[in-house]
Amino acid sequence: MLRRAGGRRHGPAAPRARELNHRWFAARRAGRPFTTLHLAQSLDGRIAAADGTSQWITGAGAREHSHAVRARAEAIIAGTGTILADNPRLTARTPDGTPAARQPLRVVMGHREVPASAAITDGPGYVHLREHDPAAVLADLAGRGIDHAMIEGGASIATAFLAADLVDEIWLYQAPLFLGSGRHAIADLGITTLAEATRFRYDDRGGPAHQLLGTDAVLHLEPTPTSRPETVTEHERTR
Repeated sequence: MLRRAGGRRHGPAAPRARELNHRWFAARRAGRPFTTLHLAQSLDGRIAAADGTSQWITGAGAREHSHAVRARAEAIIAGTGTILADNPRLTARTPDGTPAARQPLRVVMGHREVPASAAITDGPGYVHLREHDPAAVLADLAGRGIDHAMIEGGASIATAFLAADLVDEIWLYQAPLFLGSGRHAIADLGITTLAEATRFRYDDRGGPAHQLLGTDAVLHLEPTPTSRPETVTEHERTR
């Protein structure tokens, strides 16, 4: 529409626009969905206690916020371990607990069988991808017309996507408590020195990059851009 109207594709704000949307462009170049990672953890980075209990580490305000983020995604991804341990529905719900008007495709990733009685299998909009490769999962979702996917867990899935540089934004919900033991939010990324750290920065687009919801801190983060300038392809311009 802009081209037909004679709009400029490269103006004085083009570098800022490329930097602003650098992860969207990266996803478009790769032909994959833009990918959000959801993390809800204790101060010591645990997503469950030693006995496996995890409901609820964060409070009602944080959960309400995360469901609003879910409602914006077109697919929600969880591993078979999370399904077997927590039996989540992976639906988007309103503050009163009713289903949101727009529901994401519910995706299970992994080789283990999902019980027929699992909550995630109830109703349409569910798919089990027998894959451990995050790139293959995103390629499958792209083939289904999915442009925005959200990772709900667990640690193995989150780690795999981070290690593959396939996380475009993080919503981190931090509860003011220590567990001392239990499941870590992220497993070994193969990083052995500080210089190799995967770095993120605060992202205040679409709302504050850090806020308090009840007693929980909520951070919105994106990968720090590389020094390589972004180029915009015809595919990216026309998506």
